Amino acid sequence: MRIIGGEKGGLRFQPPAHMPHTRPTTDIAKGGLFNILENNLDFPTLKTLDIFGGTGSISYELASRGVTDLTIVEKDPEMADFIKKTAKTLDVPLKLQRMDVFKYLEQCTEKFNFIFAGPPYALTTIDQLPLIIFERQLLEPEGWFVLEHTPRNNYKNYAYYRTERNYGTTIFSIFINREELKK
Repeated sequence: MRIIGGEKGGLRFQPPAHMPHTRPTTDIAKGGLFNILENNLDFPTLKTLDIFGGTGSISYELASRGVTDLTIVEKDPEMADFIKKTAKTLDVPLKLQRMDVFKYLEQCTEKFNFIFAGPPYALTTIDQLPLIIFERQLLEPEGWFVLEHTPRNNYKNYAYYRTERNYGTTIFSIFINREELKK
């Protein structure tokens, strides 16, 4: 593993070559997302959930900005092992759930201030994620859910949808648990 340091946040690393292929969020898109988050959320107070954790990079970025209550859900055993090893190397305390995201969401009884989902773009059930998160009331009032997806998905008519940021093939749809956005 190679870790590339940066200023506040900006943590970048490369997984070993033998790791399974993943679709990492581009640095430009992730930087843009974190600029938005830094201007709207109080990182040290957040309780976060990173579903489809991949390499764990979103949670490491959150930790580098002061978040200490981090949960990651990753089904793939190799990626989960990579997250665990990297978190230990970086001294990032996190709770790792090795299981299917949809099963986790159905049984989860916790509430979060920030949920990030970076599912595989080919996931056929991606459109269910906002519905499940709000039906299960997994967000605290004013909590944010950010869903990474491609231009073929459109969430503008979903309840709690607030805005999106487009970075070419990567789009972040932002949902906020606020009554006026319920629709």
